[in-house]
Amino acid sequence: MSDGSKDQPKVTAGLDIGDRYSYLCLLDTENGEVLEEGRLRTSPEALKRRFVSERPPMRIAIEAGTHSPWVSRVLEECGHEVLVANARKIRLIYTNARKTDKVDAENLARLARLDPKLLYPLKHRGEESQAHLALIRSRQALVGSRTQLVNHVRGAVKSFGARLPKCPARSFHNRASEHIPEALMPALRPLLETIGSLTASASGFTRGSWRRSRKSTTHTKPTSCARWRG
Repeated sequence: MSDGSKDQPKVTAGLDIGDRYSYLCLLDTENGEVLEEGRLRTSPEALKRRFVSERPPMRIAIEAGTHSPWVSRVLEECGHEVLVANARKIRLIYTNARKTDKVDAENLARLARLDPKLLYPLKHRGEESQAHLALIRSRQALVGSRTQLVNHVRGAVKSFGARLPKCPARSFHNRASEHIPEALMPALRPLLETIGSLTASASGFTRGSWRRSRKSTTHTKPTSCARWRG
């Protein structure tokens, strides 16, 4: 192995995370022999049952993905060293025509055993920072959905030879209705109501959830207030 440190864990693991099940491969760090292979559910309870009593601590490699933030936290809480591999980088290192969960788990373990730097390991945000980021992305999704609906309404009105006045998106649902041709109202009224609801929800994120999140994650660089206007 690359460093020969006496602090190397006796067992190195690769965990290929799937949405319902994950595949595990354990290697003897000294000689590289496979000690164990198997499948377990991708859930906090299943991971804790499998790893909480495993001693001495292992080095466990996983790929960055949807589940990797919480999986890495659970494994670290169980006392293990966790390496979150940069998925795009390691795909350049190994390719296999017979790609399976089993093969991926073993490849992760062997790269972690050989040299952790080959994984280009990432460091996930803490749980609070991750929740803060989810808040921002949820609001962005709301605003994006509203924009699509506003554009749809404007396009429908244009197709009838009319135009809607320019106005901020947050007041669109109130100002547009009086300019919509009567024949279009049955089709567009539900969209205006939805736009109004999305605006109210986005405003709620700005005034309430944003403040609470900011208080709980003061270490996170705040987003400009101008970007958070409903």
